[in-house]
Amino acid sequence: MQTFIDAFRFIADNPGLFWEKTIDHLTLSGAAVAVALAVAIPLGVWLGHIHRGSFIAINAANIGRALPSLAVISIGLGLLGVGFLNVLVAMVILAVPPMLTNAYVAVDGVDPDAVEAARGMGMTPLQVLLRVELPLALPLLFAGIRTSTVYVIATAALASIAGGKSLGDIILNQPTYGFAGVIGGAIAIAVLAFAAEAVFALIQRAVTPRGLREERAGRLIGPAIEGV
Repeated sequence: MQTFIDAFRFIADNPGLFWEKTIDHLTLSGAAVAVALAVAIPLGVWLGHIHRGSFIAINAANIGRALPSLAVISIGLGLLGVGFLNVLVAMVILAVPPMLTNAYVAVDGVDPDAVEAARGMGMTPLQVLLRVELPLALPLLFAGIRTSTVYVIATAALASIAGGKSLGDIILNQPTYGFAGVIGGAIAIAVLAFAAEAVFALIQRAVTPRGLREERAGRLIGPAIEGV
């Protein structure tokens, strides 16, 4: 317990240090998530819309998850050198798989009856995608974004190994900041990850159509009532 008390005291005594490193940490994480969004979401949505490429989506996700971020950073040192870009690439590789898989599964799994009804009304393929498939796919799609964001924030501390800036600077510099600093940096990262999880959970709920929310609530309440 005393270790955590010392860690919180260290955080309270060094607000400027933690503010600076937190901004660096969020800058790296935000950039990685933004690049992953630009790459994974359009590709996953398109593959799901045409109902092709499950092999690409699923295997790309499996490969991406199997690659240790530290190994990717180490390989990148020889190709990209030390600094922000190297770590950014590693974080993007970490973030893409959940986004790509969820985007594909979300669009591919939209109720075929709803799609056929939209086509029967004369909608073009683009209109079907934008007005029917995407709205129904948003909850699962955002679940992938949520997972990737938490992964990246939790892993971005590795940036300090390759010359990037993050809260990992505190964790990896025990001779300067002491063990209390190491624990304090870890606590700060955990808080950021939990905060990101909470924010994206709220966004995911907000983008879920009301009908889907009510349907899911009914599925949960129904069995409970039957068991009474």
